[in-house]
Amino acid sequence: MTDDVTDPNGPIPTTKSDVGADAHAALARVRGEVGKAVVGNDSAVTTLLIALLCRGHVLVEGVPGVAKTLLVRALASSLELSTTRIQFTPDLMPGDVTGSLVYDTRSAEFSFREGPVFTNLMLADEINRTPPKTQASLLEAMEERQVSVDGAPRPLPEPFAVIATQNPVEHEGTYPLPEAQLDRFLLKIVLPLPSREVEVEMLGRHAAGFDPRDLAAAGVRAVATPADLERARGEVAAVSVDPAVLGYVVDVCSATRQSPSVALGVSPRGTTALLATARAWAWMCGRTFVTPDDVKALAHPTLRHRIQLRPEAELEGVTTSAVLDTVLNAVPVPR
Repeated sequence: MTDDVTDPNGPIPTTKSDVGADAHAALARVRGEVGKAVVGNDSAVTTLLIALLCRGHVLVEGVPGVAKTLLVRALASSLELSTTRIQFTPDLMPGDVTGSLVYDTRSAEFSFREGPVFTNLMLADEINRTPPKTQASLLEAMEERQVSVDGAPRPLPEPFAVIATQNPVEHEGTYPLPEAQLDRFLLKIVLPLPSREVEVEMLGRHAAGFDPRDLAAAGVRAVATPADLERARGEVAAVSVDPAVLGYVVDVCSATRQSPSVALGVSPRGTTALLATARAWAWMCGRTFVTPDDVKALAHPTLRHRIQLRPEAELEGVTTSAVLDTVLNAVPVPR
């Protein structure tokens, strides 16, 4: 399991007694449904749901074979969302992602042929293997939720999210994402290798006939709809935030800019991202208000990719996680 999202007050409730019981229960069912296909990644599923609630995008880091693609496909199936997968390679062109104008000899006119970005969940597999020009083709889609071809903007489906993956081990022939693009990912999930118990359970499922290419046979079905997701988004937007908690969010992000190990700290976009994810987490935990513990719970997945370390700090073995731990321990928590 990942340690990205941990609930300081125990497991996420499956129902709510006050507001939003229907939407909350629907998303709780999604977590259970994805678990029929993916073993031991409950926190990753929760993190992806938080991204969808916040209309954000996710960067997933993990070695090959840890079920990154299966995770996205199962999530899409349980939410009745369309999904496409693009294998990013050095020869991939921007038009291969966004679509392009195609000449129709019968009508003697150009028509737009949609690219794979026109979907609900787009899996950008190994995004750091394609050159910066193709990486940049996603910037407008991620920020404006539209694609402009020949000067004409074309809106993307709603909901829309980019879930990009990258391999943390192989660096040969890769093009690291620039800071400006990294900052546009709401969250970063790190998928480690599974524990022995999880891997034994996974093998048991395969021995019983589980086929990851056939989710329907595994019993994965739609248990929520985009309407449930939209209703949940409205309820998240109504979660209240005390001014003291707003100040705490700002203080945490400001502290990353002052760390001696950091060359580039969290930007104001990161501050708003941490507020958004903390509100979504508070809602998922059954509360109508944000606590400092909600901010702490989402600090690592929301901020870890927005911090650039100094070269000398990296040589000394300092990590962004260590920087965040130091910041969270040092910044006074409002009472």
